[in-house]
Amino acid sequence: MEMAITFHNSSFKSPFINPNSNPKPKFLFTTQLSGLISSPLSSFNSKTTCLKFGSRTFTKPVKCSVSQAAQPAIEKRSQLKRRSDIRNIAIVAHVDHGKTTLVDAMLKQSKVFRDNQFVQERVMDSNDLERERGITILSKNTSITYKDTKINIIDTPGHSDFGGEVERILNMVEGVLLVVDSVEGPMPQTRFVLKKALEFGHAVVVVVNKIDRPSARPDFVINSTFELFIELNASDEQCDFQAIYASGIKGKAGLSADNLAEDLGPLFESIIRCIPGPHIDKDGALQMLATNIEYDEHKGRIAIGRLHAGVLLKGMEVRVCTSEDSCRYARISELFVYEKFSKTPVERVEAGDICAVCGIEDIQIGETIADKAFGKPLPAIKVEEPTVKMAFSINTSPFVGREGKYVTSRNLRDRLYRELERNLAMRVEDGETADTFIVSGRGTLHITILIENMRREGYEFMVGPPKVINKKVADKLLEPYEVIF
Repeated sequence: MEMAITFHNSSFKSPFINPNSNPKPKFLFTTQLSGLISSPLSSFNSKTTCLKFGSRTFTKPVKCSVSQAAQPAIEKRSQLKRRSDIRNIAIVAHVDHGKTTLVDAMLKQSKVFRDNQFVQERVMDSNDLERERGITILSKNTSITYKDTKINIIDTPGHSDFGGEVERILNMVEGVLLVVDSVEGPMPQTRFVLKKALEFGHAVVVVVNKIDRPSARPDFVINSTFELFIELNASDEQCDFQAIYASGIKGKAGLSADNLAEDLGPLFESIIRCIPGPHIDKDGALQMLATNIEYDEHKGRIAIGRLHAGVLLKGMEVRVCTSEDSCRYARISELFVYEKFSKTPVERVEAGDICAVCGIEDIQIGETIADKAFGKPLPAIKVEEPTVKMAFSINTSPFVGREGKYVTSRNLRDRLYRELERNLAMRVEDGETADTFIVSGRGTLHITILIENMRREGYEFMVGPPKVINKKVADKLLEPYEVIF
């Protein structure tokens, strides 16, 4: 007798019983897979398991095991409750693999916009530079509602230069949608964002996007993605990912590349089933980590983050902590949650939801908004170090002041250090002279976006050539490098 196992287009047969020694009817075990097997017949992401005895077939549905396998261990360790009416997810991918277009389709099918409402393409790319260059530079929040479940979505950049945006928002979510192009497969930034998500222990749903392309090769993409999981030392539960095949521009998705539904229903169902709700301590002391900062001319600085524990109320007095020894007190003036494509003012936010907080004028990314009496700070946000540096200095040419209105070293210093308030991956230090500043970033594009923004704001300055940042470790000179497959 033979045992047949099929991995997408590959099949293996192994004889394990001598037919001559057992005259009984043949027994055939067949497993139909929609994803990949992480360990031999121990954990797999399948839709059905069939046991066939002669002409009799017994079918048993198998649920997604991503969240269920990890849940008992996590709950035993933390003794926290899960909130079932909310899902917090980030959409991550390599550049131009269709993240923002997929978010557009999710928003439209969730009835966020009216049927007769004009909606521009890539609606999440609201920044002028983002729309001109066709890329995502800043991570942004929105939310949809599917079958009484609120899904908070964070759209992230795809360029490696903006990897800091991805790193700092991963502590706001419990799972990620890893979008992979159906032709290109996993790329360098796919590796980076997946590595960070796995380090956080997040559940992953793999979305093979642009499946409608004529040259699509979904089996190759899934197998390559699975190999990447293994290479990044993912756990068995994480390797048991749910695979969804989708066309973001057409708004279709399915569990099979050859059988797409007429909408994104299979994708929404996979999010609800495979990505767990947030762990919360509803009755605990208030804790919220400021993960992003926005500025409004009327409301001032707005801190954005996920409420980890307790309840946050409008008008509540809180303690803002950088560390246990460095705290100050403030009052919440306004409170917002993300509803559809806008911020909605509320009086109360419970643990597990993502919210925006006004009233703390000097709030910084990485600080904790905690209970006034018993609150403790959460661990600070850590991002990888910069790799490239450039020198910024005042314009000393005869034509100074002709194109910009901010030309002094004081103007330049204030603007550069203000950039550090929301750009965690950037560093600024004084140069060799009083008029020179060394700006370090994750790549030349990272610093180029800063230069272009400052130019449009009216700053006039000079920049030097980019230089790679080297480090000395144990008397050895090391330089940064990017891992390509």
